[in-house]
This record gives sequence, structure tokens and C-alpha cells, in this order.
Amino acid sequence: MNAVREENVLEVQGVGMAFGGLMALSNLNFKVKRGIIKAIIGPNGAGKTTLFNVITGSFPPTEGRVRFNGQPIEHLKAHKIADRGISRTFQTIELFDNMTVLENVMLGCHTRFRASFMASGFLLPHSRQKEEQIRSSAMKILKFIGLGDKFNEPADSLPLGEQKMLEIGRALASEPELVCLDEPASGLNETETHLASSLIKAINAKGITVLLVEHDMKVVMNISDEIVVLNYGQRIAEGSPEEIRNNTKVIEAYLGSEA
Repeated sequence: MNAVREENVLEVQGVGMAFGGLMALSNLNFKVKRGIIKAIIGPNGAGKTTLFNVITGSFPPTEGRVRFNGQPIEHLKAHKIADRGISRTFQTIELFDNMTVLENVMLGCHTRFRASFMASGFLLPHSRQKEEQIRSSAMKILKFIGLGDKFNEPADSLPLGEQKMLEIGRALASEPELVCLDEPASGLNETETHLASSLIKAINAKGITVLLVEHDMKVVMNISDEIVVLNYGQRIAEGSPEEIRNNTKVIEAYLGSEA
């Protein structure tokens, strides 16, 4: 950890991402202040999930830099970036269906669990103690996200809304400074969307910075402190929800009647 905490937890500097001859991201620049909820919006194909993949280490950018707490991370592997304090969810839910709700969250604690192979293999006291710590931590997270009473149920038995909550819970298990949420309200009904919005605000209230990709404009406008708008891999606007709502470029490119 840095001795001095940077004002900006994340900085994207001139980032470009090419797939063959296609530029998915082009000269992208923005900053995420520590402790806020920042949304990334834009039409399908604007580069939002590609941006998340670059930030979290799924692949390095073709050009530019990504800084986390002032340090470059753009060429680190995904697990190293997770170790630094960034976690994420996915647009398509990626749970372990053959495991319980509790076990899924326990897996998310991997960055804080470094028992040796021998200790794990022979269940030495230190390993058993760590496992109990992880179990206790995972249960606290499940209670926080409203799934404490379903800890022993198979993950695939949950309805979509609760599976989304579970994936967020697993992302929280590594105790991140920054959590990247990829369309957490996608496919949810009005009640589930309200619960997801409330959970995101509760996560932020714990001091965790949130970077959010979401198409539900009601969610975005209600919970975001700042918004970046992408179109064809480029930033076309950035500002407060009110500024974005009234931005002519954004209305023409994306919001339309939704504004």
C-alpha cells in the first residue's frame, strides 16, 4: 500500500485497444476520484466492457496507461491487479453452479488466503484457522447482501436477481478498494433493480469506490456521482448526472428520449 493515498484511485491515460484493424477504445482519458460512484455509459459496442477488461487485466491495452493508486497496472496479470485492490463482476453471471452460495463467496477471498500447499493438503492448524476466518468473512458478506439465510443453497438455485447479488458479494470478498460492476441491473425487475441500487450505495458507503457500467438510466442517474459517456470507443462527455442529462452530444448519441 502507498503511504500517501492518491486523490484519484484510478487514472486511464490515453488508452487504446485494437482487435485486428478494429479500434475498440481510442485515446481514452478519465479519472475516478476515491470514494465515489462513477458510471460508464454508451450504446452497445461503445467499448464499455472492453474498458473493464483492460482495467482488470483480462488483456493489456494496445496503447496508453492505467494507474491504480498512482501506480501503473496496465501490463499486470488479472490476479496481480486483484491483489492490488480491484475486483469486478461480469455482464454474464460467472458463478460456480456446482457450489453453494457460501462456497462461491469463500472463493472470492483468495487474495487474502495464502496457505501453503502442504498446509492445505494436510489440514494443518494454520490452514484450518484460515479456512474458518474465510468462512466467517464470507458469512458476513452474505448477510450484508441479503443472502445470509441461503448460504447452504446451490448457487444455481437462486433467481437471477439473487445470483447478481451473489456475484457482487464474491467481488467484495477480496476487500477491494475499487469494484467494477458490469451491468448489475441487467435483466432485473423493478424490485430487484431497487435492491441492486441500494446495495451499490451501501457498498460505496463503506468507502469502496465503484465503477459502474449500466444501461438502466434511472439507476445511473440516481446513484452516480459522475458519468463518462463512450461512443465508438471514445469519450464524448463527462460530468455530473445533470450535466450528462442535458448534454446535446449525449442525447444525440445515446440517451435520446431516455434523457
